[in-house]
Amino acid sequence: MRSVRPLRHPRLKEAAAALADNRPHSAEQLLSKFLAKHPGDLDAICLVAETALRLGRFEDAAALLAPCFERSPDFHAARFVYAKALHQQNESRAAAAQLDVLLQRDPQNILYRDLQSVVLTATGRHAEALTCYRRLVEDYPESGELRVRFGHALRTVGLREESIAAYRSVIATSPARGDAYWSLASLRVCFAGAELDAMQSLLARSDLSSDNRVYLHFALGMAFGDLALWEKSFEHYAKANAIRRIGVVYDPDGATSRASAIRTLFTPSVFRERNGSGCNSPEPIFVVGMQRSGSTLVEQILASHSAVEGAGELSDVPRLAQHLENRATPQSGNGETYDMPRAEKWRSLGEHYLDSTRWRRSRGRPFFVDKQPFNFWHVGLIHLMLPKARIVDVRRHPVACCFSNFTTLLGHGQGFNYRLSDLGRYYRDYVDAMEHFDRVLPGKIHRVYYERVIAEPETEIRRLLEYLELPFEEGCLRFHDNNRAFDSASNEQVRTPIFTDSVGRWRNYEPWLGQLKEALGPALESWNDALSFEF
Repeated sequence: MRSVRPLRHPRLKEAAAALADNRPHSAEQLLSKFLAKHPGDLDAICLVAETALRLGRFEDAAALLAPCFERSPDFHAARFVYAKALHQQNESRAAAAQLDVLLQRDPQNILYRDLQSVVLTATGRHAEALTCYRRLVEDYPESGELRVRFGHALRTVGLREESIAAYRSVIATSPARGDAYWSLASLRVCFAGAELDAMQSLLARSDLSSDNRVYLHFALGMAFGDLALWEKSFEHYAKANAIRRIGVVYDPDGATSRASAIRTLFTPSVFRERNGSGCNSPEPIFVVGMQRSGSTLVEQILASHSAVEGAGELSDVPRLAQHLENRATPQSGNGETYDMPRAEKWRSLGEHYLDSTRWRRSRGRPFFVDKQPFNFWHVGLIHLMLPKARIVDVRRHPVACCFSNFTTLLGHGQGFNYRLSDLGRYYRDYVDAMEHFDRVLPGKIHRVYYERVIAEPETEIRRLLEYLELPFEEGCLRFHDNNRAFDSASNEQVRTPIFTDSVGRWRNYEPWLGQLKEALGPALESWNDALSFEF
């Protein structure tokens, strides 16, 4: 279902059909030929922008559409695509402003209301988002997709039982919705035998979509793991990831080259020459590391301190890094590198980061946590623009961390996640990058080991707070009592007291993890030499 006005030209109809069939490259070719003859056609420009969205070129989409409203302020289809593009760029407040215009004209439009709910969630207005989803479900009770999203919204604010009921209602009326089964599994709901049979019967259907197959395989992987049927569990996880790999182009050499480029670019002399040039605010605390390393737990612990606010996974630093990379000249052997600003520019970059993230800080606390895990690639940039910011690197046993990624349904765009050998190599490149920053910025990064937090929580929390120069507070030990809303694959775990059951769970799958261990290589060896945790 698309929010566009009727298209008259056959070539535009053909391009719209290509988009509907998920063939954005075909649509792009058709539109390119059309615009060569009709360069100012607004319908074509809107379709080009929508195509750019599908291809992940969010800035291009927004840049194409921004001038359209001067010519045609009532071109609501374009405004809707523009709102989507702004949201994808983390400009959610600007997206909300565009949606306000659309909803004033058509307050019952399901597409506008649905995107409004997504944007409210992105801006941290979870209670308002929940209200929007509740009304959408009331108005469109037949929509399984909306009810699944309603379940997610309930889960985000900690309404577990209502969330489970929402997912079960989807299965009752739309039994082929694999995402409802996976959502229940991720809430650690134990399936009865009849539900296991139903999921396996669904997988036997030839008309089941690939997305639903992925959801069901992940759900069954978790379900059979709960039953200690490890081989059967692993088989389903492997099938889910194999389906997700289809059509994904991932080059593992890219991350290795990136780690090499970091060593070349961020030398001691670079930091020495720019010493004192950044913004001196101590407000940000960056929690970095691989996904599924325990970073959400660390953020929740810190957000339970009276001086710290959890801001979630912000995209501001990666966007800045991408901007600098886009302006750079490729260097032989290392791919793209940063366009390194002059010393006097770093202060303004740090101030811009603080301004762009301020809207995520509603509680007015002195410090805030930016828990974007992949900021480990950008430690050099962070230090140059915010030299007094604290950086916490969260580590977990390499095999445990990688296997947890493999068995968790995470967002698209992480091509390394679908093959154990790629995961192992990516983890190794992460460790290499962090080892370099440890050498050139000694004492800058505080390392937290997940297993130690589980084994000795008070000791490790005190060490972390000492690094941050914050007094110890008992509330950090009772992090599970913190009722803050957040959307994370780990939100159930951090709403319960610390338990050790999951620490060594990967060992049950060890017979099938040979490729992962081989790919980890020195990253696994160094862990085993320095740290050994037995549970």
